[in-house]
Amino acid sequence: MAAKTAAHIYKGTGSSDGYKIDGTFSPFLNFKVVNTYRFDQADSTNSGHPLRFYYDAAKTTAFTSGVTDNGTPGSAGAYTQIVVSS
Repeated sequence: MAAKTAAHIYKGTGSSDGYKIDGTFSPFLNFKVVNTYRFDQADSTNSGHPLRFYYDAAKTTAFTSGVTDNGTPGSAGAYTQIVVSS
């Protein structure tokens, strides 16, 4: 988690903080079928901020199929895993 800057496409909308993946704020992700993706959430800045994925920017339709949360965000060993089946 980091404070949103002008580089975040939703700065001024929702929370003042946002996630970065490989140093980029809220990138659009294209998951490939049959792949497994694991997002490390052990960093202390993730404390109290579970990772969620949505099909739409308005966050009305969550992507939950094949999603597993392990541990508590901000604690050692915490991660969110997605197994894409379709």
